[in-house]
Amino acid sequence: MADDGRATIILITGLVCLFGGAVLVAVNQYRTRRSMYRVKRMLEAAMDGTFQESVFDESLYSALESQLAAYLSASEISARRTAQEKEQIKTLVADISHQTKTPLANILLYTELLQEQLQSDENRESLGLLADQARKLKFLIDSLVKLSRLETGVLVLQPKRAAVWPLLEEAEKQFAGQAREKGLYLKVLTGEAREVTACFDLKWTQEALCNLIDNAIKYTEQGGVTIRVKPYKLFICIEVADTGKGISEEEQAKIFGRFYRSPQAADQAGVGIGLYLAREILKQESGYIKVVSGEGKGTAFSMYLPAD
Repeated sequence: MADDGRATIILITGLVCLFGGAVLVAVNQYRTRRSMYRVKRMLEAAMDGTFQESVFDESLYSALESQLAAYLSASEISARRTAQEKEQIKTLVADISHQTKTPLANILLYTELLQEQLQSDENRESLGLLADQARKLKFLIDSLVKLSRLETGVLVLQPKRAAVWPLLEEAEKQFAGQAREKGLYLKVLTGEAREVTACFDLKWTQEALCNLIDNAIKYTEQGGVTIRVKPYKLFICIEVADTGKGISEEEQAKIFGRFYRSPQAADQAGVGIGLYLAREILKQESGYIKVVSGEGKGTAFSMYLPAD
């Protein structure tokens, strides 16, 4: 009987311990879940901007609230400073653009007037060189203004679904004369181009395409430039291929750098900003650009625009 009583006591004790353990686990789970919900509510309040410290004691939860409040405060200050800096840059860019536009326009106007009035060929040649430098300066300032607007987010591209053909048609009209002057052909292969649509910002994609065509004509001495459209499932490719001297494999990794100028291009006008600007434009449209080339084999630049 004594053994039976002892066994019963052990069994009861075991059951009590098991029940107590289960209760303890349940309580811990409840506390953990409650803490997780409180943290979840804190994060939700932080995301919608309504977070406020509500507990002021020595608990871990209160410390967490205080740290989150400090983090959000620092983030808000940082965002405010970034917005102020962006606004200052925007104002500076606008001032530079405004302050330089009129003087440069006047310089070009007066040089043209003087060229018409002067009889000496030597003086007219000097004025022609002065006008060329003024045009280069104007181009550089305009390019820097565009770049700064893109890089600082002052200018936001607005891609929309549109037909690709008008983009090519306008580019052909703009550069046909320049190609003829060098004795080159400029071909736009129709193919599927008239039926293709893509998502792009018309004005800025035109800027990127014109930079590629201008480079192609500039660095081609014989043959010409061909523009074609290649539709793919996710992207629409606009390829600008020339029959120029090509780009070495070593240089291909450098040509999209800002202000990069190939030693072989020293005799050509330019500031080394066109390809960089084209890449930045396509990047903001969720597209990209790539190059295929080889020395003496010509170059093909491909702009990839999102199909959707």
